[in-house]
Amino acid sequence: MTAILQQPSLTPQSISTSDGAQIAYYTIGTGPGILVIPGALADAATYERFAQALADQFTVHLLERRGRPPSSPQGANYSMATECADVQAVLMATKTSLVVGHSYGGLIALEAARNNPHITKVAVYEPGVSIDGAISMKWMPAFEQLLEAGRPMDAFVRFSLATGPNRGRTLPPWLMKVMLQRFIPANEKQRMLRLLPECLCEHQEVARLDNHYQHYQEITAAVLLMYGGKTGSHWVDLAMQRLPTVLAHSATHAFPKLDHFGIDKNGPEEVAAVVSTFFTQEMLGRS
Repeated sequence: MTAILQQPSLTPQSISTSDGAQIAYYTIGTGPGILVIPGALADAATYERFAQALADQFTVHLLERRGRPPSSPQGANYSMATECADVQAVLMATKTSLVVGHSYGGLIALEAARNNPHITKVAVYEPGVSIDGAISMKWMPAFEQLLEAGRPMDAFVRFSLATGPNRGRTLPPWLMKVMLQRFIPANEKQRMLRLLPECLCEHQEVARLDNHYQHYQEITAAVLLMYGGKTGSHWVDLAMQRLPTVLAHSATHAFPKLDHFGIDKNGPEEVAAVVSTFFTQEMLGRS
């Protein structure tokens, strides 16, 4: 884990859920509470810089989702409902009403906000909302077979080719494998490979919720939709087009120089500044 989670004051706090699981979270900062929901292949530590950038104005709670120690495993009955129940439990425990989600974490945030008066404001960065099958799931059978065969790196290649930017999907698998091994830091790669089984279960939920976005008319919270101008993925473009048509209160913000990992790697401070402004405006009164 990175430094933020190694500080004595940031040892994990934990709550028990109704199904007997333990859900951990880490807290930093002072001010109104924000719950940050990590995406697939990510954990709480992934959002260290983002949390630090908000800590002067907000109390930031970094959720450690199921499947990421010290939280409990996903379990055989894992579903989006499980994720939403975990989010709600932490919101209640921390008296928090502001939520940030990234990618799959953004999908969780939107689902958790449906018919939920406890959530007053949601900021999502490229939420993993699949519309018209835009997030491909064709990779899943081969991915699962490779995991069972003890070839996690090859499974990761399959996933990256299928879900990454449009421009990279025509790369030969051997070249993608070389690039992933060369450009992803060793500790980050180790975390990603460890979370591949969880990633599969999470994307099964993405597939199940394909074209479910019209239910987001049930969200009364104000929603900030964020995306990176350099992401270059059809599913992101489609989500940014369709989501504002169903959300009662929404705004959209583009980061021209950032990609899908802007919130956690490429520009967390820039994203945090926009999120901070949006949440501060909410506290002054939403129009």
